[in-house]
Amino acid sequence: MCLESADTSCGPRAADPESLNAWYRDCLGLDAGENGLWQQEAGPTVFATFEPETDYFGSRAQAIMLNFRVRDLDAMLAQLRAAGADVAAQTQDMEGVGRFGWVTDPEGNRIELWQPA
Repeated sequence: MCLESADTSCGPRAADPESLNAWYRDCLGLDAGENGLWQQEAGPTVFATFEPETDYFGSRAQAIMLNFRVRDLDAMLAQLRAAGADVAAQTQDMEGVGRFGWVTDPEGNRIELWQPA
């Protein structure tokens, strides 16, 4: 049996879920409805596993990292910096895959932003 869709359901734990939902809405434009439903545009989804010692997620206490597609990585990172978000200074280019940048939400979860190639 195979998955019928690449759509996923996920969300981080939060000490203050209301505040964190507001941050995702205001900073990333993720306007989830009352039950957390958010309709994203069709496109590729990344599923990748990592070694337990990886520092790619930032903190080793973070078991999973959300990855969001963006149209313009530079514009998104600038918008996040202007909002006072904790944005990583570096970006990464992967030939044939795209560009990556990172932001850490107010609860300390590192989030990857991906501009596909």
